[in-house]
Amino acid sequence: MLQTEASAPVAGMGDRPYPFELRPLCPTFGAEIIGVDVAQLSDPEFDRIYDAFLEHQMLLFRNQRLAPADQVVFARRFGSVQVHVMNQYHADGFPEIYYLSNLDASGRPSGKHPDKGTVHWHTDGSWARRPGQATLLYADRVPSEGGETRFASMYAAYDDLDQAMKERLAPLRAIHSLDFSRTRRHGDDPMSEAQKKAKPPVAHPIVRIHPETGRKCLFLGDHAWCVEGMPLEAGRQLIEELNASIIRPELVYTHRWRPGDLVIWDNRCMLHKAEPYDTAKEARVLRRCTVVGEVPI
Repeated sequence: MLQTEASAPVAGMGDRPYPFELRPLCPTFGAEIIGVDVAQLSDPEFDRIYDAFLEHQMLLFRNQRLAPADQVVFARRFGSVQVHVMNQYHADGFPEIYYLSNLDASGRPSGKHPDKGTVHWHTDGSWARRPGQATLLYADRVPSEGGETRFASMYAAYDDLDQAMKERLAPLRAIHSLDFSRTRRHGDDPMSEAQKKAKPPVAHPIVRIHPETGRKCLFLGDHAWCVEGMPLEAGRQLIEELNASIIRPELVYTHRWRPGDLVIWDNRCMLHKAEPYDTAKEARVLRRCTVVGEVPI
């Protein structure tokens, strides 16, 4: 397993040095940006943060003090922020925030997991016609053990495929469905009929081209239901086999949360999942904003 702490600092990466200290999180992707207050970035500084986001796929900022309003404002610098169809997760006054908390009304751990689908590999919003671009996840409270978030690069997953598999997958489109994944993973709290109608299944290419880097990557995860034009059973088998094979432990970064951590990742080329924790004894409160991306090609 890859190390979960930053290694030695890097003076500059890419075509020109970054104007901030940057530490790689693992050999293939991810970087911690040191000493930056994301709520105080100038436009030129944000542009360089965005360059680092494209280059490293995932960014970590420690010791941030982000109120919900600040998080939404910062997310809007990346683009239009999703208002999730599962409105029971909206934070009070901030429908752009997807609130993940296991606390009950009295502020104690409830023993219930807020979203069991998050513990399976997925990409945010792949069930929408325009899936997620960036996700910004902020930690308010974290458990003393468990509750980490794991990340995997789908650039690396695609590059590791043999040529025959790349050619097989090139024309295929997977149908992604929030109703399918929600029912399978969290059937005790299914989507309402209105929510199902608002977000019907949608087909996306299994191999997509990143709209900004031009690199090819796999686009699957737990919301992928079946394969367009294939019998359901055969399509399910292919998706399950691919989802199992593309996650290689040596290419996974595991993030151990601290309060005040902000992690931003590129949903167009990453999968992620949360690790289990003791929901009856430990508090875990995270706030998520997902920026709406492009129709995959």
